[in-house]
Amino acid sequence: MSKKELMRYKVVSRWIDGLITGSEAAELLNLSYRQVCRLKKRILEEGESGVIHKNKGRKPAHALDDEVRQRILELHQSERYKNCNDVHFAELLAKYEGIEVSPSTVRRIRLAARIKAKRKRRPSKAHRPRKRKPQAGMLVQMDGSFHRWLEDRAEPMCLLAAIDDATGRIVAAVFRPQEDTEGYFLLTRQMIEREGIPMSIYSDRHMIFRSPHDKLTIEQELAGSPSHCRNLAKH
Repeated sequence: MSKKELMRYKVVSRWIDGLITGSEAAELLNLSYRQVCRLKKRILEEGESGVIHKNKGRKPAHALDDEVRQRILELHQSERYKNCNDVHFAELLAKYEGIEVSPSTVRRIRLAARIKAKRKRRPSKAHRPRKRKPQAGMLVQMDGSFHRWLEDRAEPMCLLAAIDDATGRIVAAVFRPQEDTEGYFLLTRQMIEREGIPMSIYSDRHMIFRSPHDKLTIEQELAGSPSHCRNLAKH
């Protein structure tokens, strides 16, 4: 049973036991009420196995025959197609061999046979920058920078700063011996006293507030515990 299936079983079981309503179960699982009703019926009839997908372990109906796979591999290694990449090879298969498969299918078959790509892939394009928020106070970004800010007049310090995403204005800043939780609390207090409470806060150094080794249990996820993989805190 996968983690997703186990989650469904636990949530629907809570509904069956009367601990939550059907609507709450649907919201927790991000499913429609009709879908959780079907899950409930299967669990009552089949137990835990009722949440396991019926096609698990079965070969998909649209899967390629072994003979077709072998033919594709033979053609891929042939003199005629030896210099083709996955996309070009898929196009030529459809045009000259009557075999219509997608480039991703060709790639999966090639990787399963441990055959290297004919040509290197182009590097992916740089991620487009996110647009700034339209109004001040909608998002404040917090971060720390450890540097010798006073040159030789003092030891290196960490500058913690809170910057409004829309305007780029520094709304709070503090110097600390190191980047720590107390410093972020002081930074937050200074920001609230001067500017008020923002709609949301983002911090790149979120592991200061949570151990990277902590993993949420399914029970904690159901209780709504925040994930350490996200660091956008809404107020």
